Amino acid sequence: MMNVKDSNGNPLNEGDSVQVIKDLKVKGSSINLKRGKLFKNIHLTDNEEEVECREGRSTLVLKTCFLKKA
Repeated sequence: MMNVKDSNGNPLNEGDSVQVIKDLKVKGSSINLKRGKLFKNIHLTDNEEEVECREGRSTLVLKTCFLKKA
């Protein structure tokens, strides 16, 4: 059982909603994520420091250190 936590140390589970805590540039794309952007229904990955989120039709992998539980 992996122990996935957000930037504040709150546990994250499959399907949770998270909020971005700082402006982020997305590698390999022109998308910029603004602080406060909400992602619903996250997917946990094999790495406990990363989660997958859907942005439109694309899937983004975000580091948990830039997220807080919504």
